[in-house]
Amino acid sequence: MIKPMKKLIFVMLAGLFATSVTAQETKTGWNFGALPAITFSTDQGFQYGALLNLFDYGDGSIYPEYYHRIYVEASTFTKGSSILRVMYDSDYLLKGIRYAVDLSYMPDFAFDFYGFNGFGSVYNSDWTNDKQDSPLYRSRLFYAMKRHLFRFKNDFIGNIGESNWHWNAGLSIQQFKPGKLDVAKFNKGKDPDDSKYLKEVPTLFEYYTGAGIISEEEADGGWITGVKGGISFDSRDQRACPMKGIWAETGIEVVPEFLGSESTFGKFYLTWRQYFTLRENDLSFAYRLGYQQTLFGDVPFYYQGQIIVSELRGSSSEGLGGGKNIRGILRNRVVGDGIAYANAELRWKMVRFRFINQNFYIGTNYFVDAGMVTDEIEVNRTAFSSYLLTHHPGEQIGDYLTGDKDTPHVTAGIGLKLVMNENFVMSADIGKALKEQDGNMEFYIGLNYLF
Repeated sequence: MIKPMKKLIFVMLAGLFATSVTAQETKTGWNFGALPAITFSTDQGFQYGALLNLFDYGDGSIYPEYYHRIYVEASTFTKGSSILRVMYDSDYLLKGIRYAVDLSYMPDFAFDFYGFNGFGSVYNSDWTNDKQDSPLYRSRLFYAMKRHLFRFKNDFIGNIGESNWHWNAGLSIQQFKPGKLDVAKFNKGKDPDDSKYLKEVPTLFEYYTGAGIISEEEADGGWITGVKGGISFDSRDQRACPMKGIWAETGIEVVPEFLGSESTFGKFYLTWRQYFTLRENDLSFAYRLGYQQTLFGDVPFYYQGQIIVSELRGSSSEGLGGGKNIRGILRNRVVGDGIAYANAELRWKMVRFRFINQNFYIGTNYFVDAGMVTDEIEVNRTAFSSYLLTHHPGEQIGDYLTGDKDTPHVTAGIGLKLVMNENFVMSADIGKALKEQDGNMEFYIGLNYLF
């Protein structure tokens, strides 16, 4: 982690002595950014593949806004996950309606699972640290499971009169296929004496299924067909990196059993984002507050980590924990029936320049993130204790469950952005967890500002 941080700090310090150099040129017609998808995330490892981001600016009269955008990605990660994704969004395909459609298949052979209720579940780093010679070591993937996801998501946003108020609606069809960690896949081609060779030990997911905390029906996965509706307010001056305005949304998603789900349930969501200009065109402050609550029904465990929004901005929206919400803590560390989260970020567009006939700027961001469980998922401690007594005698429930209420999970960090034509944002962030139970330091390279 030290080398990436040094590189980021060096670029930031260099930017202190730089000034804006070139006026921006209005873009017209179709413009694209095609890149090899070579990124890194502590959550998922190195990513390799390719992505294509197409923007239609038409006659340029609405630049830096666009008429149509198409995003295509095919990539895989060294920790076992892949992304096959096609996304399209436009304000002009359907008159008076912003439409976004996402079709994705994302197999993940090492999906993080740390239990439920944040600090109500214990994270023991000694069990996963394969770099130390310790009798406590179990498996570097003890807190992992298999989870494949198919997603077809449609989001609609329409105007309410001539105001900044909008109605939101959505239909999503998703299939979640969780399962036991495929140890043979990770051991393929490795010598049994290799330190990276995984032992055949039960993972935390197997403890939860064995104890019945996760039922047999839920452990096999299933389909989730969700219908969403709500309202939003949007006065942002620009989508990719607003300098001023408010973007707030609230609504309810209902998943009815008759459409294929294991049960009927509903969730409420509320997100408030606000942006302030501190220096015109160059320096801004942004913050986001979010809250989500199960209103009724029993939510399958594999859907509890989904963060509901009016429009998907990346390949995934789940957590809490990881590069999409609380940067610096373990991915999916904070899972509950109710969650709250917050992000505060100072954004500085340090250097503007022209290259390959495109407009670029280099920016930095300095952030504090936080989140916690506000409503716990019920965990049967008696059943867990009985399972340990029968199958793992000598182990204590305190090794897995604390019985404590959750408290805020807080991180702080810095980031670097390289942006083409105001909309194609290449991003790097480093976040540091302030509590040992949340991990240590996480590093992410990807696309877009967080919000």
